[in-house]
Amino acid sequence: MQRSWIGRSEGAEIAFATEGGGEDVRVFTTRADTLMGATYVVVAPEHPLARRVGESDSAVAKYIAETASKSDLDRTSAKAKSGVPAGESVVHPLTGERLPVWVADYVIGSYGTGAVMAVPAHDERDFDFAAAHGLPVKRVVAEPDGAAEALEEAFTEHGVAVNSGPLVDGLATAEAKAKVVELLAEAGRGSAKVSYKLRDWVFSRQRYWGEPIPIYFPVTTDGDPRKGDAYSIDYSQPLPVAEEELPVALPELEDFQPGDDPQGCLARVLDWRFFQLDGKWWARETNTMPQWAGSCWYYLRFADPANTQQAWSAEAEKAWLPVDLYVGGAEHAVLHLLYARFWHKVLHSLGLVSTAEPFQKLVHQGMILGADGEKMSKSRGNVINPDDIVSAYGADAMRLYEMFMGPLEAVKPWQTEQIAGVVRFQNRVHALATRADGSAELGDETERLMHQTIKKVTADVDALSFNTAISQMMIFSNHLAGLKQLPAEPVEKLALLVSPLAPHLGEEAWQMLGHEQSLAYEPWPEYDEAKCVETDVVMAVQVNGKVRAEIKIAKDAAEAEARELAAASENVQKFLDGKEVKKFIYVPGRIINFVAK
Repeated sequence: MQRSWIGRSEGAEIAFATEGGGEDVRVFTTRADTLMGATYVVVAPEHPLARRVGESDSAVAKYIAETASKSDLDRTSAKAKSGVPAGESVVHPLTGERLPVWVADYVIGSYGTGAVMAVPAHDERDFDFAAAHGLPVKRVVAEPDGAAEALEEAFTEHGVAVNSGPLVDGLATAEAKAKVVELLAEAGRGSAKVSYKLRDWVFSRQRYWGEPIPIYFPVTTDGDPRKGDAYSIDYSQPLPVAEEELPVALPELEDFQPGDDPQGCLARVLDWRFFQLDGKWWARETNTMPQWAGSCWYYLRFADPANTQQAWSAEAEKAWLPVDLYVGGAEHAVLHLLYARFWHKVLHSLGLVSTAEPFQKLVHQGMILGADGEKMSKSRGNVINPDDIVSAYGADAMRLYEMFMGPLEAVKPWQTEQIAGVVRFQNRVHALATRADGSAELGDETERLMHQTIKKVTADVDALSFNTAISQMMIFSNHLAGLKQLPAEPVEKLALLVSPLAPHLGEEAWQMLGHEQSLAYEPWPEYDEAKCVETDVVMAVQVNGKVRAEIKIAKDAAEAEARELAAASENVQKFLDGKEVKKFIYVPGRIINFVAK
């Protein structure tokens, strides 16, 4: 996903000379081998050539205005390819042929150079555009076997160059690309280039909350701009704030509403914005940094939050980083996660962090849908307010239910009525803490289930399988609730296990069990593998191959013991009455079968 967002492409930049002798139209292409198939050139409505032509051509100006309201997605996904002729031509860099220029919104000004060489025979969008506007189609790539039949749709696969001149014809696509780039370089009309789809980051906001950008500008004034006297700011001469004066602090404000000034609310704070230095007036930048400026590296500050001399120390960074786990929705992959990685790699290149990557593991949590199975939105009226759930059931119930709904990565519909199940579990644990008796003995079955629960919950929490961890604790709590004499040890273990998922419940149960110090200082429970092993198993008892009963028996019970227990079952006796047992089949832990006639 990140590779696609960055969009690294290896190709060539090609310069098409304009007939009027103006600035070249430069295009980037990953298929330089198709250059001989270019039959026209398209520029985006934002391209300088389109803007220049639009000043004197009303049709082009109207088209530019119409496309201004469309999003990039709308423009690139539209099936109908609109456009207008620019009324100008460019010169093919290798053949000298005149190619008409068109203005079309399927080309995006912010991607690449904002212009493309149109090769309709080998590009789907160009093919659709050429078909819509009656432009020529010239095939220059044949099938790998050399077949070059007339095209009914664009042929976008690799193949063999044709109709491209004696130096290129017959070359496979990869070789043809290299040859065309070589010819362009010799002609001074192009070169190999790497391009990226990733766009520039707008790193400024017109709001109060954000780090002030440490830049200032010269001011011309005959008075004092802080008092409202006329002034002029020269934004063409930005200067950095001296390092010893960093950080620039925000002024304290009572009113930090944006207001009508596009420069932001800080432009209203004249005593902060304007200052004198060396007898001259200067003005601070009034835009602030986006929240990304802090969130892209806050994990580093978390490692050393009390350090007043450095953002973080090398010792703290090495002790705490990289971050073990990053949990976020899939949308974060091309937002915070990606940009945090950018920042970290710059810091690593500067020697300020010791690891090349900031995060070791990524998990995408699934979306919680409304009760109707649709994405929550105000327009659908299916939004669940967590505050309402907390008010009605408590924060622990809210947490437990979210985790019990299903796997963390799964998309799940919210069902408020199902919260009752986790509320019953909470109440059961609380009740167990009131009943626990330190003098009661720990039975074998309870001890075994306790160790099995510790083992499973430990593994499930590590795997972020919270739903199955809660399920296991429910099983354990049900077992404990059925005991007449309830030992304290298994309830203490349950309080510790439940505490990461329901911290209030865990802490209260721990105190009710007689502990004065918080359970936060207790080690995580450990299990004994030997005590997790089941000594008894439940086995089906068959008569002539049909299950007639179930018995609980030791896994390694002898055949005589198994036969005696199985034959003692009332239901088995009913099917054996009046019959002679011809054979008894017993496989420990697997099969008990009476063959009778």
